[in-house]
Amino acid sequence: MKIDVVSVFPTYLEPLKLSLIGKAINEGLIELAIHDLRDYTHDKHKTVDEPPYGGGPGMVMKPEPWGEAIDELVNPETILVIPTPSGRPFTQELAQEYSQTKHIVFACGRFEGIDSRIAQYYSSNIRVDEVSIGDYVLAGGEAAVLVIVEAAARLIPGVLGNSESFIDDSFALGEMAALIEGPVYTRPPVWRELAVPEILLSGDHEKIANWRLAQARNKTAEIRPDLVD
Repeated sequence: MKIDVVSVFPTYLEPLKLSLIGKAINEGLIELAIHDLRDYTHDKHKTVDEPPYGGGPGMVMKPEPWGEAIDELVNPETILVIPTPSGRPFTQELAQEYSQTKHIVFACGRFEGIDSRIAQYYSSNIRVDEVSIGDYVLAGGEAAVLVIVEAAARLIPGVLGNSESFIDDSFALGEMAALIEGPVYTRPPVWRELAVPEILLSGDHEKIANWRLAQARNKTAEIRPDLVD
């Protein structure tokens, strides 16, 4: 997978080079490039924003530098992802889809967002996804990109040490779809008078799997009743 990220704060994306994603980059599973939007401006102040037409608070990011940056980066196979609170919800299913994508360009908006003509123009040639990671507003798209890339990258074959590690994740596809992951335990078997459930020590893998599924359903019903049919 090739990932290009465009931002006015490129150092914000440095965490992408850490941990599992950093290892995947070093091993050639992921190709990452981070670009400074101000490199595509042509005035001495490197201006990337202007007041909105029609009035209103804040500033809107200009289409010209975004157009130059995206023109340089995209190809017919690219998905252009624009993080925005007004976008479609980001889900595990979408993370799975992105993990199988050859090339993604992330456009990190700031201020009141990117001029809407950017999404309108490029959607006639390539896939453009406006994506929200939650019903709240951030100062910019960088934090959302960190979330989206990590969620998708860990699903790329070879990124996780154990290829089955994500099977029982919350919101994993298949039998665990739309369920929150249940409780997990490790050694010691008793800690501060709290014991690990005996079934996990039984060695009966079928019973353990059924117990975990039941726990996931119970926890989902308690914490996320909106997910329960």
